[in-house]
Amino acid sequence: MSTETLAATLAKPGKYLSFVLGGEEYGLEILKVQEIIGIMDVTRVPRTPGYVRGVINLRGRVIPVVDLRGKFKMDSIDDTEKTCVIVVQVTRDDQTVTMGVIVDEVSEVLSFTQEQIEPSPSFGGGMDEAEYITGMGKLGKKVVILLDVDKVLRGEELEAVMAAAR
Repeated sequence: MSTETLAATLAKPGKYLSFVLGGEEYGLEILKVQEIIGIMDVTRVPRTPGYVRGVINLRGRVIPVVDLRGKFKMDSIDDTEKTCVIVVQVTRDDQTVTMGVIVDEVSEVLSFTQEQIEPSPSFGGGMDEAEYITGMGKLGKKVVILLDVDKVLRGEELEAVMAAAR
């Protein structure tokens, strides 16, 4: 199966939570989103990658938090009153794990039909970020980059913070 065909089959029509990161709009499948919370105190965990902000205490549960700006190798900025944590359910090794992703701001819930979703373009040069992108959602002149949160938040380097959260 070609990369283009694979990408076209990954992005599903439906509802996506859109958010802004570095001036661009992204979308996560709404079914993966548990809740949205304002930025809160994050406890750093030693010996984790720079994009792992640490862990938070969410109503008695400790969950790991990843800064998407860092994960996507964007310049870091100070948190603002619009900075949010999107709490998501990630599937890892046939089990569901709760994690948080820090974004610049949450926008809205958008609905995409299959006709409004195009395969992600080929970026060439072995860009890692392209593997997280399941498609491009089109609404009028706006393009929303649709992400697979399971792929964004996988990786052996996250195992350390997952263990710390347990």
